[in-house]
Amino acid sequence: MLQHIRPALVLIALFTILTGIVYPYAIWAVGAVIFPDRAGGSLVKRADGTVVGSSLIGQSFTSDKYFHGRPSATTTPDPKDASKNIDAPYNAANSTGSNYGATSQPLVDRVKADLEKLRKEGIAGPVPADAVTASASGLDPDISPEYAALQVPRVAKARNLPQGEVRALVEAQTRGRVLGFIGEPRVNVLGLNLALDALPAI
Repeated sequence: MLQHIRPALVLIALFTILTGIVYPYAIWAVGAVIFPDRAGGSLVKRADGTVVGSSLIGQSFTSDKYFHGRPSATTTPDPKDASKNIDAPYNAANSTGSNYGATSQPLVDRVKADLEKLRKEGIAGPVPADAVTASASGLDPDISPEYAALQVPRVAKARNLPQGEVRALVEAQTRGRVLGFIGEPRVNVLGLNLALDALPAI
């Protein structure tokens, strides 16, 4: 019986080492050489070298002085009751969508509340989908140029800047489709807000 079990145990150990240790480290090493920034987490730093985030993970900006990202449906355990979850936007430890269906009342209520908030900011008419809907991961770091453009008047007013200057900054931070045809044009919210902070004060 042992002669039948031994080959199976050897193969389990061999493939565990190959696929669980050797392969991941080999891929990481290749990535670290070819794409060191990406392999390191695509960290975003200020001019002084301080790490302020990653270009791959969104952050929650709520001040009128900053552009806001799309809603995030991520949660975290409630510290008062571990059996429940509470909202924790852009919680990278719990990447997830809400999984609410289109007829879900909590989803409808949240979208209405987000839309009402935009209306109070003076935004009228249709709004881009990413202004009121979360991404599947809940961590999307980008917004559409259209959503960024809607926020220009608020940000410009809060910072006492000409709208044209803020709009030009959005255009400079807008990235096109990958290879010209993959995905949609996008604006990285963290990058845009750092560029805003780098503008000379008036």
